[in-house]
Amino acid sequence: MRERADEKPLPRIAVTPEKVRVLLTEGKGLEIDWSDGHRSKWGFAWLRDACPCATCLEERSQQGRKAGQPKPKPAALLPRYAPPSKPKSAQPVGRYAIQFNWLDGHNGGIYSWEYLRRMCQCQECTFAAEETTGTPN
Repeated sequence: MRERADEKPLPRIAVTPEKVRVLLTEGKGLEIDWSDGHRSKWGFAWLRDACPCATCLEERSQQGRKAGQPKPKPAALLPRYAPPSKPKSAQPVGRYAIQFNWLDGHNGGIYSWEYLRRMCQCQECTFAAEETTGTPN
């Protein structure tokens, strides 16, 4: 599981963003160019389902979900429309993180640069995670 707290720290260059793009208008997600040359991208739905706040961590733990894995949909006769996850706004938290104010009213998650780098969804990083843990993200 990639949410382990006992992982060794990443090198500073790997968790220092050179450029951060929050694609609010396009409704796409977050893109970060890291100082070590790596590029990461996350969709807003993945980010909302990977919220690192204590409430969301506890909920995922109880449901057996990994970061970024959507909540199970309740069985219903008629499916209910759910708007796509999207933040109203985003703001930096000091020099170490970003915080989103989601349209669903949630805003408790502080996404540290280290958390985001460890949760990188690029093919290279997801392959490396599979190689070390034996399971996909």
